[in-house]
Amino acid sequence: MKHKFKHFNMLTFVKKPSLFFVCTVFLLSLQAQKNELTDDQYFKSNYKGIVQSLPIVTKWVDDNHFILLKNGSKYLVDAKTGSESEMFESATKQVEAGKAYVFTKAGDLFITKNGKEIQLTADKEKKSNPVLSPDGNYVAFTQKNNLYTINVNTQKVNMLTSDGSDVILNGYSSWLYMEEILGRASQYRAFWWSPDSRKIAYFRTDDSKVPVFTITDSKGLHGEVENTRYPKVGDPNPSVKIGIVSPDGGNVVWTKINDQDGQYFGLPYWKPDGSSLLVQWMPRKQDQLKIYAVNPATGELNDFYTEQQKTWISLDDEGKRISFLKNGKGLILMSDKSGWKNLYYYDMNGKLITPITSGRFTVTSLEFIDEKNSLVYFCARGRENTARTDYYCVSLNGNNLKRLTFGEYNHSIIDPSPTGAYFVTTYSNAFTPAKMTLVNNKGKIIKELGDSKAPEFDEYKIAKTELIRVKSDDGLFELPMKVTWPLNMDSSKKYPVLISIYGGPDAGNCWDSWTFSGQQQWYAKEGLIQVVMDHRASGQFGKEGVNYMYHDLGHWELVDYSTMVKWLIANRHADPAKICITGFSYGGYMATLAVTKGADVFTYGMAGGPVTDWTLYDSHYTERYMGLPKDNPEGYKTGNVMNYVDKYKGMLQIVHGEIDNNVHMQNSLQLISKLEDAKKDFEMMVYPGGRHGWGGNKGLHFQNLKNQFIYKYLLEKPVNKMVMK
Repeated sequence: MKHKFKHFNMLTFVKKPSLFFVCTVFLLSLQAQKNELTDDQYFKSNYKGIVQSLPIVTKWVDDNHFILLKNGSKYLVDAKTGSESEMFESATKQVEAGKAYVFTKAGDLFITKNGKEIQLTADKEKKSNPVLSPDGNYVAFTQKNNLYTINVNTQKVNMLTSDGSDVILNGYSSWLYMEEILGRASQYRAFWWSPDSRKIAYFRTDDSKVPVFTITDSKGLHGEVENTRYPKVGDPNPSVKIGIVSPDGGNVVWTKINDQDGQYFGLPYWKPDGSSLLVQWMPRKQDQLKIYAVNPATGELNDFYTEQQKTWISLDDEGKRISFLKNGKGLILMSDKSGWKNLYYYDMNGKLITPITSGRFTVTSLEFIDEKNSLVYFCARGRENTARTDYYCVSLNGNNLKRLTFGEYNHSIIDPSPTGAYFVTTYSNAFTPAKMTLVNNKGKIIKELGDSKAPEFDEYKIAKTELIRVKSDDGLFELPMKVTWPLNMDSSKKYPVLISIYGGPDAGNCWDSWTFSGQQQWYAKEGLIQVVMDHRASGQFGKEGVNYMYHDLGHWELVDYSTMVKWLIANRHADPAKICITGFSYGGYMATLAVTKGADVFTYGMAGGPVTDWTLYDSHYTERYMGLPKDNPEGYKTGNVMNYVDKYKGMLQIVHGEIDNNVHMQNSLQLISKLEDAKKDFEMMVYPGGRHGWGGNKGLHFQNLKNQFIYKYLLEKPVNKMVMK
């Protein structure tokens, strides 16, 4: 996250408080001449005059033109010159003509093609995840845990599987695979068309041995019961087979992999010519990845790729691990086996040709492969700064690496043209509102497309936000934290601290990017030091850093968070009696751990949907980092919040959704039972009907609950009524 604009202490470890005091006095003198934010700006998200919306690139039409949406109108932009011409409805329709897409309505399938809507089914049964075949002739979908296709031209329905049930799932994933392996974006879809539309690969999942977790919902007269096949740590996992079948039906070809070993399968990849299916496999220990090339006609396997790590390997859930060259001569594979995520060039048989990138930085995405010129365009974090992302170009042979983005900014969104000749970047840093700029592939700026900084921005008193680095206790890492300071700091006072975190392996949220909200500015005016911080295993320092968490969840996060808090106390007027940490899910776990195990540093906590004992969470996520309890009893013990209840001495607010099917409410209930038995005071709120998060009026109630906690314990004054939703 990064221009030549400098800031007196931006991205540095500030060692001289006296310099801070001088600069603060100078800034305060400037602030005195500026306008206060209005109530509408603080509380009604009316940021007129401060920030404004950026335009949106809706699509690249070709390599030299893209459509830009701004101020409610569409413009065709010439990438060579940056000139814009307004597009009217007829032109827009002409550009977007020819699209075909499938959707469901009232249980039935429809297809829209060339602007015409055609109904495909008429049985009203619920259909999930309809996907059009690459050639546009079929739609595949699941219904009652069986896999079907329908021929778009004849509307003939083909039932490809027939044994679907509550525990046998064809083309529809189990909860564990949706949540942890295929990803929530899959919406439980577990089937994949071959590029030539002649085959469909799918998971057949047997959940019969997976224990049932029962969730009770209090609504209605007698309540409701929800049963989920949810494997906790050490439980039997779903048994998965991979089948390959024709869209017209017929015999299923099964891949010749034993489905009884408790292993995991990742997202499969069809080779572009459909000649084989690349299947990702790993054992339950998750320290080895094998990719098999499966013959779709016989199910026979050939070893394609093998990777072994001392800790764990993460399964691919976003389709980023493998990218095929269109010329059929190879593929690019992404791996963190070196300790940093890099790109590697392989031939189509799985033989390494050459590493493409190397070094202590993390490739976050492969954006484009220019095969004609043997160039690879990608985004990476950490080469310039671990809290920023940049856009790069490198030769396919690994030579001539070049940064294409510019300045000391986080280039958070990159949108390249179809052949990589141009790209649009959206960028900012902690003290610079986001901008959008058109750039060519030589790094030359063509045109600034938008600036979210409104014309009157500099006329308002805006709380200062900066990114600071603090050296870890062992001297190995420069830990980042982004801080929004109180609006009118007084060096003679101590200020409460509100720390918002997530924590967890490779899941940091401290970026050198612009953030602005009325709530942030209001709490700065009220005198809160607001902090976002990342630990050594957050992803800031590659897989090398993340590996610290192996068999030791919770420990290093707490060590590094404590180091940064102590720095704030020693150098930035933080009140050691008012250190509050807040987070949800893994962040909730860290909040509960901080006010128990870390109670000597953290005095208050707000925990949403927390894990409190890792044996209560699912097998795939937990065992990846912690292993099985029998193999790591000490790690499970030291990571268990309940084992530190005796140290708790501040105040903890716990909230949980009643029917949370991800982090079960038993986590919070078991913790409060321990707190009650120890005669400890705490606050608890349950949200009926809430899962792992909730919206609507309950979401507003949750926000009000947190505001009340902040005013009561950190600000120690009545809640300002304007804050309440």
